[in-house]
Amino acid sequence: MNYPLAFIDFTLIDLLDILLVGFIIFQLYKLTRGTAAIRIFFGILAIYLLWKLVSAMQMEMLGEILGQFIGVGVIALMIVFQKELRRFLLFIGNREFLNRRGPLLQGLFGSKTSVNSDRYDAVVTACEHFAQTKTGALIIIARDSDPAAFIRSARKIDARLSSVLLESIFFKNSPLHDGAVLIRSRRIVSASGVLPVTENENMLQNLGMRHRAALGISEQTDAIAVAVSEETGAIAYAIDGSLHRDVSLTELQNVLNPNE
Repeated sequence: MNYPLAFIDFTLIDLLDILLVGFIIFQLYKLTRGTAAIRIFFGILAIYLLWKLVSAMQMEMLGEILGQFIGVGVIALMIVFQKELRRFLLFIGNREFLNRRGPLLQGLFGSKTSVNSDRYDAVVTACEHFAQTKTGALIIIARDSDPAAFIRSARKIDARLSSVLLESIFFKNSPLHDGAVLIRSRRIVSASGVLPVTENENMLQNLGMRHRAALGISEQTDAIAVAVSEETGAIAYAIDGSLHRDVSLTELQNVLNPNE
């Protein structure tokens, strides 16, 4: 007996192929969502789907033109989407991502070494003081990647982390208060750093410069950025390109010391 769809040879490998392609497209969409690059992303996706349709219909001339356009356009895409591609590769290579995917990937890529292995009670204590006194602050805590490459005009400090030192740095009359403090392995590496700001159009209207910078560095690296509003004293943190506003000290404590 002949079935209408008997010519379709669909295997488990085909299903895996579809799922992997869907996962990659979804992650690229998440990285470009809210930015000007999202329009380019949809335009390229439409051209690619049109090319596959034309190829399936055996329209050789149009298929050749679209194929050449896509082949040559790969280099252009790497230039246009260099920021998004960097964030995507950081997402894939982030050990937090590998840790959630099971022990096999952990064994292949190494165990997780991030902010989890250190205690940052001093940051929480300092943020409590900043919230009470409405002192603006921006604190960057490095994890696997090094945010220093994205920070400009920073003043090197290299001192042991303490809440007193953080409060001194962000005191309004301090020459170092205007900018970001970078912390790595429970040491204050630098202060008064200038960070890249987010280009997410959906977030720009309601954010001050500290929060834009916190979100921007979290988009470029896997660091945790903690910001305290000078106007309201509200505490926020940014991680993996997401901003969490008006968080409690308990929530901040859980983010910085999740192993407790």
